[in-house]
Amino acid sequence: MRSRGESTPLPKVNLAELTPELMPYLGQAAYLQLSFFAAAARLSGAAANLDDKLVLAVTAGQMLDKHQQLVAEIKRHGGSPGDVMKPFTEGIDAYGEMVRGANWHESLTSLLLTAGLLDDFFSFLAAGLAQGTGPKMVQIHELGSQRREVADILTRAIEADERLGSQLAMWGRRVVGDTLLVARSAIHQSGNAVSDELRIEPVFTEVIAAHTRRMDALGLTA
Repeated sequence: MRSRGESTPLPKVNLAELTPELMPYLGQAAYLQLSFFAAAARLSGAAANLDDKLVLAVTAGQMLDKHQQLVAEIKRHGGSPGDVMKPFTEGIDAYGEMVRGANWHESLTSLLLTAGLLDDFFSFLAAGLAQGTGPKMVQIHELGSQRREVADILTRAIEADERLGSQLAMWGRRVVGDTLLVARSAIHQSGNAVSDELRIEPVFTEVIAAHTRRMDALGLTA
């Protein structure tokens, strides 16, 4: 989740060597956005005040728009959205439960951090896509969202309760590990663990740096 106009510089690595085939890329990305939409809608429904409900309702709408645009790309390239997304549903659903959080504020922290990290990651991978689709995928993943407004909700809650800040800092550190496993699952592996790790490291370095900036903006230690 990033603010409009904000972009993360691409790491200096041959992303074509890391990027999966187009349909698996689209299927995983599309189902992730659907998962984020469901989480944002659930949080909106459970928000304690109307202002927070509205922020999260808009956020949910933007995530649904991303999902719909990715589904449109699947169809444009001759795929069936359900069939293309199906291989990723079980893993992403399990991941969603792992990062859901024990309470509303943990769940909101998860939404802010995981959606931001994975949007960054899929933007990086898009640079290696064939068939001229990369720029379109980057554009979709960089669509404006309510990131600043969502962060403000958390900032106000942390300012009102110091213990909450410590709790969310620990939760944020846990969430990033699970999220990087999802990112790693999207990468094309050559079978050589050493060379794969060398190719992947620059991408993850950039992704984690952006995650750290999000944590810092909340006053949390990454």
